Amino acid sequence: MISIQSFTFNPFQENTYVLYDESKKCVIIDPGCYDDAERGELVAFIGAQNLKPVQLLNTHCHVDHVFGNKFIEEKYGLKPWIHKKDLPVLHTLPDVSQLYGLNAEASPEPEGYYEEGDQVKFGNSVLDILFTPGHSPGSICFVAKDEKFVIGGDVLFYCSIGRSDLPGGDHPSLIKSIKSKLFPLGDDFTVYSGHGQETNIGFERRNNPFLVQSTEEEEE
Repeated sequence: MISIQSFTFNPFQENTYVLYDESKKCVIIDPGCYDDAERGELVAFIGAQNLKPVQLLNTHCHVDHVFGNKFIEEKYGLKPWIHKKDLPVLHTLPDVSQLYGLNAEASPEPEGYYEEGDQVKFGNSVLDILFTPGHSPGSICFVAKDEKFVIGGDVLFYCSIGRSDLPGGDHPSLIKSIKSKLFPLGDDFTVYSGHGQETNIGFERRNNPFLVQSTEEEEE
């Protein structure tokens, strides 16, 4: 059974996730920890739970989701796993950070790349990979089918969706990703997003203004 611990880090209020099970092995998803206090909070939790980090995963590579990649490599010896289409985004970390008045070291190069249909295995647990571009060229989601939840990055939010006006973003692709990849999972799947509160597929299908509007436009 997978347990989830979330942290809200950095000036962008990004959600970082640690997933672990009874084996005490864990994966760290989107480490947004920017300063020493945030890094300490993450490390303290992992230590208190006696966890062993075994993979570093990025749903996508915008700065707020990868600030901590270098730290995780230094602390736990892990390099990120991403979708290859987001590699150019990963390489922009230092320059884009400066545009926001922030400083960040370059991320380590990826350990490897995930494609749709691949699986992340840690301890006794499995996460399935969905390719969900639109917010970024290589956005992916991590799906726990047995526990019925999704770590969705910036694809889908409570009553909102990810931005598509950043370099590499594409609004039609984002809507298609949500409707063709996330909606079929089922209304009872919880979505843990990259920002803000959790939600579920059924609520967003019925109430998300961006998705309801697009459906109405398709039906006209």
